[in-house]
Amino acid sequence: MLSDEELMRYSRQILMPAFDIAGQEKLKSARVLVVGAGGLGCPVALYLGAAGVGHLTLVDDDAIELANLQRQVAFSHDQIGAGKAESLADRVRRINALVSVEAIARRLERDELTRQVSEASLVLDCTDNFATRFALNRACVAARVPLVSGAAIRGEGQLSVFDARDPQSPCYHCLYPEQGNEDLSCSEAGVIGPLVGMIGASQAMEAVKVIAGVGQPLIGRLLILDAWRMEWREMKLARDPGCPVCSAR
Repeated sequence: MLSDEELMRYSRQILMPAFDIAGQEKLKSARVLVVGAGGLGCPVALYLGAAGVGHLTLVDDDAIELANLQRQVAFSHDQIGAGKAESLADRVRRINALVSVEAIARRLERDELTRQVSEASLVLDCTDNFATRFALNRACVAARVPLVSGAAIRGEGQLSVFDARDPQSPCYHCLYPEQGNEDLSCSEAGVIGPLVGMIGASQAMEAVKVIAGVGQPLIGRLLILDAWRMEWREMKLARDPGCPVCSAR
């Protein structure tokens, strides 16, 4: 049941017939795991918290640096040196005290990663390295938990949804093999600030769609953004029948 305060707070979402009270109640019941509290994680957490996701778990072991402030819009100058996970969690709580927000200021590995993923309704990959992406993908496939993946570098971004509950959905490993992919960080290649906001906000939108069961999530599709030309391209993705992660599903 939604309280009178919740009905008022989320009224602009509830007004939409496709979403309605049923969609809001699904958001309220959801447990969402956000891995990465940087350029992508900031808009993801702020929008999902504002939208009324019942429980958010934010994971990041980094501290806020001066160079982060160009794009990580949840943080301010006086927070330099503070932990990203707890700082972002505090920002979400100040936007919406009705949601429960947990901060984890360490890397999730092995059993803890498995447990956190299995307890989640949905996982958002807001990280910047392949090792973590592959580990998240394996855990999500094993637990049959949907994964919303986003990435941004320079002026280019991409976005997709991988849902092991859908027999036609590929997994992240179907798109990228573990060998031959090298990490390229923003500190090495650069990134334009609004780009991460666009991709992060799009991840939040996909998360709302998957949780509430509305619209058509990006399952089996990869969106690629060239921000300099403001062009979106779509690629169809198919399951790899020989994928070592999901082929036995």
